[in-house]
Amino acid sequence: LQTVRALLNNNSTVTVLRSGLHAIFNEQSLDVTKSLFQEKFRNPKRRQKNIQLKCLNNFISSLTSSTDIRDLLSCLSSDLQTFVIQPSKSTEEFKEQASDFMLKWNLLLSNVGKILTINRTDSFG
Repeated sequence: LQTVRALLNNNSTVTVLRSGLHAIFNEQSLDVTKSLFQEKFRNPKRRQKNIQLKCLNNFISSLTSSTDIRDLLSCLSSDLQTFVIQPSKSTEEFKEQASDFMLKWNLLLSNVGKILTINRTDSFG
């Protein structure tokens, strides 16, 4: 936690990280992950709405050198409330949506981490 706070207080590190994160959305290497979120189901109610990408974009938008880690966690918490918890009509639906979100969120973050590691090592400060 101390390391994250130190990084968030370093303007140049945050700027490079944000630049790297914005850049990967324009690279073809993220297209495989994007296609996973755009898969269509037979039931229109179950169509993916790219909520993981929306959450990541919101996270990146709130990332500044003066951002406290609690603010970033609050941003993610708010998005989970909006995209996963509130739309759930039952416990079963919540479990299904939460499970689906977590699986795809982990896949997205793994892919983003891989891209940053391979193509944007400067983003790690």
